[in-house]
Amino acid sequence: MAPAYDYRAAEEKWYRFWENSGYFAAHVNPDKEPFSIVIPPPNITGKLHMGHAMDETMQDIIVRWKRMSGFETLWLPGTDHASIATEAKVVEMLAKEGLTKTEIGREAFLERVWEWKRQYGGTIVNQLKRLGSSCDWSRERFTMDEGCSRAVREVFVRLYEKGLIYRGDYMVNWCPVCQTNISDVEVEHEEEEGSLWYLRYPLADGAGAGDGAGAAIIVATTRPETMLGDTAVAVNPADERYRKLIGKTVLLPIMNRPIPVIADEYVAMDFG
Repeated sequence: MAPAYDYRAAEEKWYRFWENSGYFAAHVNPDKEPFSIVIPPPNITGKLHMGHAMDETMQDIIVRWKRMSGFETLWLPGTDHASIATEAKVVEMLAKEGLTKTEIGREAFLERVWEWKRQYGGTIVNQLKRLGSSCDWSRERFTMDEGCSRAVREVFVRLYEKGLIYRGDYMVNWCPVCQTNISDVEVEHEEEEGSLWYLRYPLADGAGAGDGAGAAIIVATTRPETMLGDTAVAVNPADERYRKLIGKTVLLPIMNRPIPVIADEYVAMDFG
């Protein structure tokens, strides 16, 4: 008898037995109610972490319970190409070799990406198996498999034809390093200390505001470049300093365009 329990050997033995016995395979069975889960495919950007372990364990609990409850159960496994995230990893790897994706060219870069997928995609699958995940591995998918890609194109075209996908001019998140636009989920927001810029909006009739406010309204803003598009100046109706100006007109600096003074309780009287 071994002096200590060899969990690694035991886990590998029983997992191999489960796979070889077809316990994880799902079949079309009219006598059973179907139940399926598509695994949220891990990105091929490296190895699984503790978050993956927790997530896959919770799914595995549900899947095994459904099997034992008599459902024809499918847990569909797969991995995600991860697009820009994987590209960043491969670019980082090339940098260690003193290369850039521009230097090696498009085709060579794509081949490096596929090499990365073969290496880390296989690592992730092995990790999932080591976790004991009872997936139907005969149905394993990669998000760039032809079947998946064809389905995405088909759905995209259908949504376009229904007017649910359309092209237009919009503000986008642009990455100067990747030289491409990126989604909101890929943007990391950081708080930075900025400056308040004080702008003077003179009254159009040149009259004083009363109560020491002078012949202008001073507005503080962190975005002075947006001033050129101003359509009104809002003051809090409870603010005695500017209450008398509601309904009057001020001149937009630089543009000299008259804009109204309006009331809005949302305006903070002690800021800006």
